Amino acid sequence: GFCNINRFDVMSPTIRVVPSSRLHESEPDPRWFGNGPNPGFDPNWTNVNWLKSRFHFSFAEYSNSRNADFGVLRVMNDDLVQPHRGFGAHPHRDMEIVTYIVSGSLTHKDSMGTEETLGRGSVQFMTAGSGIRHSEFNEGDKPLRFIQTWIKPSAYGLRPNYGSYAGVEGERRNRLQHIVSGLKDPSVRTPVELNQDVDAFVSELDLGEKVTLDLPKGRMAYMLCIEGGVRLNDCEQLQKYDGAEITGNGGEITIEATDAEEVEGDRTAAHVLIFTMPSVPGAGRKDL
Repeated sequence: GFCNINRFDVMSPTIRVVPSSRLHESEPDPRWFGNGPNPGFDPNWTNVNWLKSRFHFSFAEYSNSRNADFGVLRVMNDDLVQPHRGFGAHPHRDMEIVTYIVSGSLTHKDSMGTEETLGRGSVQFMTAGSGIRHSEFNEGDKPLRFIQTWIKPSAYGLRPNYGSYAGVEGERRNRLQHIVSGLKDPSVRTPVELNQDVDAFVSELDLGEKVTLDLPKGRMAYMLCIEGGVRLNDCEQLQKYDGAEITGNGGEITIEATDAEEVEGDRTAAHVLIFTMPSVPGAGRKDL
């Protein structure tokens, strides 16, 4: 289509939108994760069920072999957790887990003795490795939204590890903040470093503002529009909850805020999260 025309002979990636209507929406029974019953009515709740999760890839009860992963990305879940609810202690192993907090506050406790609460723009990460148990809870009075991404590790049986980064609005506002990189990449230092060749960037844009991501040759990307709306390379439009598969042979991706919504902090913004990783031939959904 028009969006993939190489304008002025500039290398231009192939962008394929994954509309939010094609994500699987999951609202599990509260008992599965150790929660009490839903309250029926609570003025602080924005959803009837304690959890509403949007799955970008095959996960849990959503089994879809035509949408199993995207390169090293195995899971991306966009979770909305209501006040005083959460995920009781549960195990993980052999996965790099990155959680990006959108709004509200997330309290994490794990089997290594870590306990902390993080807010908007913050990142927590775990190398589950040989095995770890943790819980994730919304102890606040407002809903909590976070994006949790599972990344296949570079090796199995790694030593479990946990870390976090407390978000700073100025680092991501109208600029692209590089928040995740690979531990073995000597060219850059980021707040989070993982046991895999993967990078992640985040940006909050005021209406009409733009940022540009330069995708190297041999890499592909998966983007999530978290809030508001953005236009990519003056062409493809993403709205809240939409994803995008970005493949091809590298090139520039210009991200322009076309729709700013009210966000935590009494302002308006468009908000994106992007993971880049080595290209895999044929990557992407087979059911779009």
